[in-house]
Parts: sequence; C-alpha cells; structure tokens
Amino acid sequence: MAHPDLHPVERALGYTFKQPQLLVQALTHRSFSTPHNERLEFLGDSVLNCAIAQQLYSHFPDLPEGVLSRLRSNLVRQQTLHEIATALALGEHLRLGDGEVKSGGRNRPSILADAVESLFGAILLDSNFDQAQLIIQQLYAKRIAAIDPATPAKDPKTLLQEALQSRHLPLPHYELINATGHAHEQIFSISCNIPALSILTTGTANSRRAAEQAAAQSAYEALSK
Repeated sequence: MAHPDLHPVERALGYTFKQPQLLVQALTHRSFSTPHNERLEFLGDSVLNCAIAQQLYSHFPDLPEGVLSRLRSNLVRQQTLHEIATALALGEHLRLGDGEVKSGGRNRPSILADAVESLFGAILLDSNFDQAQLIIQQLYAKRIAAIDPATPAKDPKTLLQEALQSRHLPLPHYELINATGHAHEQIFSISCNIPALSILTTGTANSRRAAEQAAAQSAYEALSK
C-alpha cells in the first residue's frame, strides 16, 4: 500500500501502484534527494508522445502527418502538462528541497510538467505500456474530443495575434520581467501586454519562448471571455 499522503494522487490518476516507491520517486524533485524523477521523466516523455500519437492517429483517420504532428506538439507541451498537473493537484504532493519550496517550486510549470511525465514513466515500470496509455487516454480524452480538425492546432501566440488582427487591434507587447536560476536551468517570467484591452498577463517557464507562449495563452483566454 502506498504512503497515505500519496493516496490522493492515485485516486486522481485512477491507478494504484503495486510498487509505491515508484510513485514516491516520480514525485521527488532532484532538489529533495535521490532517487529523483529525472530518469522517470525521460521515460515518461517517450510514453506520452507515443500514446498521444496513437490516440490522434486513431481519432483522426483522415488527417495528414503534418497536422497530426502539430496537434501532438500542442498536447504534449509544457503548458498542457502544467494544466494536467494542476487538475491532479500534484503541487501539494511534490517532494522538493527547501530552496525550491521557498522559490515557489510547487507552482512552477516546468517542475509540474516534469512530474506528470515522471508519473507516466512510473506507471510503465509498475505495470506496462497499455496501462500507461490508458491513463494518458483518460487524462487527455476531453482535450482530444474538443479538437476541431478543420482548425489545425496553432500555438497561443499565433492564436492571440490572429484574434487581435481580426479586431483591428495592435499586436501584444512581450517583455521579460525576470530570469532566475543558474544559466543551464533558468526560469523566465514574461509579460504579455495588450493596452487597448487592458489585458496584462504573465507566463513562467524554463525558456523565453515557452514563457511567452504561456503568457499569450492566458491573454488569449482573457480575450475570449
């Protein structure tokens, strides 16, 4: 039986680990101790890409390879994984070092996204690919069902730009707020400002491009409302 503190994660996933130490490892950041979840993340990334590719291939039998690739890229990106982690309430169950806790690691998109992939890797090792694929299908079912094949997936910056242009409004202004951490693992915060609509959002990620996309996603959602 898994550690009582981890039961909510198993319930949220709909999966009970036969080897609870794998669940513990999947939720352990390298700042906390070893074994941590980086190797599981490596494994889970491949599992996720394969499972989503197969799901899209089956769900959209008429779409060409290029469109399927764009759809998959949108589904496995950090922002989507961050949303899944938030829905699973992973942040409160992560094992982080004191420094990461103090710097907001429980809410950091990159750490949460990595933890989701680590869970997929852990399920693969605990069971098999079919079981991991089943969990991924359940987590992604609504997202895939909501895809309109007539509107191929576009990144948030493109969607936001097109939405503003259709309203004859100026393009958004992106600005670096800050960058923290060591050179090889910096965390970037980028603002997205649309003065004409009084919309100002912020995105945080481990690359400037991903942070801009996260800020654009929030701005697009605000614009859509």
